[in-house]
Amino acid sequence: MQVAVVGAGVIGLSTALCITETCPSCSVTVLSDQFSPNTTSDVAAGMLIPHIYPDTPIHRQKQWFQETFTYLFAISNSAEASEAGIHLVSGKVADLWELHREYDIVVNCTGMGAHQLVGDKQLFPVRGQVLKVHAPWVTQFIRDGDGLTYIYPGIHRVTLGGTREKGNWSLSPDAGTTRDIFDRCCSLEPSLQGAQDIEVKVGLRPSRQSVRVQREVLSQGGLKLPVVHNYGHGAGGFSVHRGTAKEAAVLVEECISALQASSSRAKL
Repeated sequence: MQVAVVGAGVIGLSTALCITETCPSCSVTVLSDQFSPNTTSDVAAGMLIPHIYPDTPIHRQKQWFQETFTYLFAISNSAEASEAGIHLVSGKVADLWELHREYDIVVNCTGMGAHQLVGDKQLFPVRGQVLKVHAPWVTQFIRDGDGLTYIYPGIHRVTLGGTREKGNWSLSPDAGTTRDIFDRCCSLEPSLQGAQDIEVKVGLRPSRQSVRVQREVLSQGGLKLPVVHNYGHGAGGFSVHRGTAKEAAVLVEECISALQASSSRAKL
């Protein structure tokens, strides 16, 4: 089976990995117009924080978070992460149907791209602007009460944030916002006045009332293409990526079973 995963952020790559684990006989290809370090996931600070999706049952959210936490905790205690045989292919997909000649199943992990790619009008952007700075003396994170102002140290850089601008599609950095973020973070940690190599990053959080993890079958001219959607994680993508990826992989497995059953009936 040839499976295409469209999207190379944390959701797309983790979903591709889970598919190879769940369906080891599949050949998985990741298609995207952007790869790291140029994805929305690269803009994010990458903190594991519970995030609420109003229209998603709470037991499902808890399962996603628990599976993601367990997975990341195991990695944090290992010498190195396992390698996965996943192909990365650059290019822009304008219509999922264009993939039907080459792939048996398509997995849609396009984040905000799903707004145009599949016409999802429930999906909306929440713009986030952050600063990535060199401040190696900052080793502990600081987060204010509502989480709008935060200081998250990473491996190489410290992320200073941030903004939550619902409905704002602009990917251009705003100079006034940059100054505001820096001032807010310096009020929490004055030593940041000495931070160097300040880089401004902007990303659009792909938000909707509920994450879409769902099967769909596209049809044209008597032909069918199974599609699995996994997008709409908003600000919580890093916190639930493994959980939703595992769920999406199970849906891919169901698609494979359905295709095999259909093939068997056709032979009979």
